[in-house]
Formats: sequence, C-alpha cells, structure tokens
Amino acid sequence: MAKKVVSEEERRRRRPTRQGVVVTQRLIVETALRMLHEHGRDGLTVRRLGLALGADPSTLYRYFRGTDDLTLAIADELIARAMHGRRPTGQWRTDLREIGLRIHTAYLAHPEAAVLTASRVSGRANEIAGDETVLGILRSTGLPDADVVRIFQAFVDQALAFAALDAASLALPEAARAADEQVWRATYAELPARTHPNIAALAPLLVARMNDSAYPTALEMLLDSAEADIRRARGDNDPDTA
Repeated sequence: MAKKVVSEEERRRRRPTRQGVVVTQRLIVETALRMLHEHGRDGLTVRRLGLALGADPSTLYRYFRGTDDLTLAIADELIARAMHGRRPTGQWRTDLREIGLRIHTAYLAHPEAAVLTASRVSGRANEIAGDETVLGILRSTGLPDADVVRIFQAFVDQALAFAALDAASLALPEAARAADEQVWRATYAELPARTHPNIAALAPLLVARMNDSAYPTALEMLLDSAEADIRRARGDNDPDTA
C-alpha cells in the first residue's frame, strides 16, 4: 500500500530538524540537486539525503512516495528554473529559441540531474505550464493542429535530447572528459589526406567545433523547418522570423 503523502500545510507544522531546519518538499529537492552535483547519481540515496537534511531518512516518505517520485520532482524543478524570468516577445521564433536555449542551459547547470531526468515525463505543474506555453506559441502561428503537435514533439525532444547528451559529457570525470576532447586534436587532426581525405580537409574546422554543443545549430534548423511550414500554411512568404 502506498504511503500517505501529507499536505504542504501539515509539513510546515512539523518541528525543525536537529540542525534547526524545517523540512519542506522544496528543501528536499534543492538538497537532492546539490547531492547529485557533489556525489553523482549513485550518491543520491535515502540515507545520505536524510543525513544532509539532518533528519531521519524516512522523512523523505512524508513528502514523496519514493525516490522515483523525487526524481520527477527534480525534473519539474529543472523546467521551473528554465522558465523562471522569461519575458515573451510575442514573436514565435524568438520566443521558441529562448525557451529551447533556457532548457538546455538549465539542464547543463545540473548535469547529473539532467541525465537522470531528461527522459522522464513528470506531469507536474511546471512541466505542464511549459508545455502549455510552447503549444500556445506554435498555435499562434496559425499552423494546423497536427503540425503544431508534430513540431512541439520535435522541439521538446530535441531540447531534452541535447541536454542529456551534453550533460552526460559534463558529468564525466574531468580526466575522461579532457581525454575525449583531446581526441579531435590528437587523432582526427593527424589523419593523413591519403587515407582520410575528407577528415583531413576539414580537420581545422572539426577541431574548432566538435567539442562544442551542436544544440544551437540544431535548434535553428528546427526553427527553419517550422518557418517553412508556417509559410506553406499561410500561403505567403512573410512569416514572423524575428
């Protein structure tokens, strides 16, 4: 039988921990994010979380149904951080670009949490609000509903996929990440034109780009595709491209 999750009001009435801190759902999520950053995914355990909070490990179950429920709350918190302070312009391309880059930045600020949560669907308030916002931007262009949903899926999946990919690199031990980055200079750049003419011809450009995220480029390509769809739907050549 699932454990009862008490209301937020009931939680606030509880006594402080030994460290004088009143445990809240938000505090648990913030502490879990810090632990993921410091100890990695394997280091986030109920016992360690309890120690970090100065509370009994079972405290977690007063606020969450288990560690998976906590994971979904972390996912929702990353979306909240991505959307916090956003100021819409009313220009569909500008607004979608900003949201995509905000998601990517918010996830990369917490790479271990990003790898843990990027593939999850939390169904929580911030995720739902973010989805509603993106769908509203796309519908404002006049696209047919089927195209709105198609582009919405591509936009969200692209942002989260690149966030997970780039975060996984950042989450590597520093020595491993440095070794991976060096491969382009030490291996690819040294391949002879006789056996690898294309790599050799492009080696300087590859070295300059391949250790950076391709997400901004991929995002612009997606927006270009959406713009073409909008032009077709409107039957004109002058969509909002700002």
